[in-house]
Amino acid sequence: MLNISNNPIKNFDFKSYKSGQLIFSISYFHQLNRFLFAIFLVFLVLLFLPWTQNIVGKGYVTTLQPDKRPQSIQSPIPGRIEAWFVREGDLVNKGDTLLKISEVKSDYFDPELLLRTAQQLKAKEKSVKAYAEKRTALEAQIIALELEMELKLSQAENKQQQILLYVENDSLKLEAAKTDRNIAEIRLNRVNSLSKQGLKATREVEEKQLNLRKIEAAFIGASNNFLNAKNEVQIASSEIKRLQASFQEKLAKVKSEKATAASLQYEAEGAVAKLKNTLANYKKRQALQYITAPQKGYINKALKGGLGETFKEGDKIVSIMPEDYQIAVETYIRPIDMPLLKVGESARVEFDGWPAIVFSGWPNASYGTYGAKVVAIENYISENDLYRVLLAPDLEDNPWPEQVRIGSGARTIALLSRVPVWYEIWRQLNGFPPQYYNMEETLKNNL
Repeated sequence: MLNISNNPIKNFDFKSYKSGQLIFSISYFHQLNRFLFAIFLVFLVLLFLPWTQNIVGKGYVTTLQPDKRPQSIQSPIPGRIEAWFVREGDLVNKGDTLLKISEVKSDYFDPELLLRTAQQLKAKEKSVKAYAEKRTALEAQIIALELEMELKLSQAENKQQQILLYVENDSLKLEAAKTDRNIAEIRLNRVNSLSKQGLKATREVEEKQLNLRKIEAAFIGASNNFLNAKNEVQIASSEIKRLQASFQEKLAKVKSEKATAASLQYEAEGAVAKLKNTLANYKKRQALQYITAPQKGYINKALKGGLGETFKEGDKIVSIMPEDYQIAVETYIRPIDMPLLKVGESARVEFDGWPAIVFSGWPNASYGTYGAKVVAIENYISENDLYRVLLAPDLEDNPWPEQVRIGSGARTIALLSRVPVWYEIWRQLNGFPPQYYNMEETLKNNL
C-alpha cells in the first residue's frame, strides 16, 4: 500500500476472502516458467536447424530468347500512313502486311521514278557500249597506222639504200673522170713539150687540148652527179625522219583520242554503277512502303494511329508480341551479392497474382513458388544500380504456369549454401554478405 491515508491498513488477511483464496492459492507462475522453458528449447532447436542462404530480388517476367521479346516495329524511312491492314490483338504471320505508307520527301514524289531511272541506266549503258566501240575502232586505227608507218619507212629506207648505191657508183665515175683528166693533162703537157721542140704538130696540140676540155667537162659532170647523189641521200634521210615524225604525231593523236574514249567509258561505267545503286535503292525504298511483320505474333498496340499521320525515320509505329516464346524472369540483385551468384544456381520464383507461402530459408516448405535456374548474369551494373540476372524454368521442378504474362511482376529467391540458423542470424546482425567466411566444409561436418 502507498500509506497515503491517515488510517493505514495493516496486517490485512486476503485469504480470509474467497477472491483472495482463489488468487493466492493458484501457482500460475509454474505454468509460465514451463511455457518459457519450452519456447527456449524450441528456439534452441531452431538455431541448429539447416537454413538455406538466399538473395531476394524483384523483377518481371520476360522471354528467354531476345528475339522473342515484345518489340516495336519502326520504319527506316520517313512517311505518312495511308492504310492499316490489321487491328490490335490480331495474330499475324511473318511477312504479313501491317500498313501502307507513302513518301513525304519531294525527291521521291515522281510516280514514274523507277521507270525514268531505268531509262537513264539504259542510256548510260549504251554510252558505255559506244565508248567501248570507239576504243576498239581507235585501236584498229593505231594498228593500221603502225603498219602503214612500217611500210612507208621500209620504202624510204630502201630508197635511201638505192641512193647510197648511186652515190657509190657516182663516186667511182668521179674517180675515173679524175683519172682521165690527169692523164689528159699529162698527155697535153707532153705534146706541148714536143711541139716546142718541133717534134709535134700544132694540130695535135689542139686535139689534146680539146680532149682535155672534154674530159674536164666529164669530170665536172661526174662531180655534179656525185654531189646530187649525196644530196639525195640527205633528202632520203630527212624523208625517213619526216615520216617517223608524221606517223608519231598521228599515233599520238589517235592514242590521245583512245585515252579520252577510255576515260569517258570509265566515267560512264561509274555512272552506270551509281545508277544501278540508285535504282536498287529506289526499288528497296518502294518496297519499304509496305511495313510487314518480322515474325509471327500478336499486334499489341498501334503507336501511330489514324490516316495521314506523318512520322520520322526510326519512329515506333506498332508493337508486336511473338507467339512462340519461352518465358523467363529478369531480376535484379545488389552489388554486394553479385560475386556469390553463378550460372546454374537454383532459385525460387513467386509470380504476382499467384498465392504463395514463402519460407525463404526452407525452399522445400514453400508453397506456390516455382523452381528456376540462373542462365545469365549481367557483367555491368544497370541504371538502377543493381545487377541484372536472368532466370529460366528449372526443368526438374514443377512447370511454370502458362497463364503468366510477359511483363508481370515476380519475386525471386536465389538459393546459396545451407548453414545453421544461428550462423545466418549472426551474419545478418553483423551485416555480412552470404558466404562471408568459407565455412562450407566445417558447417557440413557440424550438420
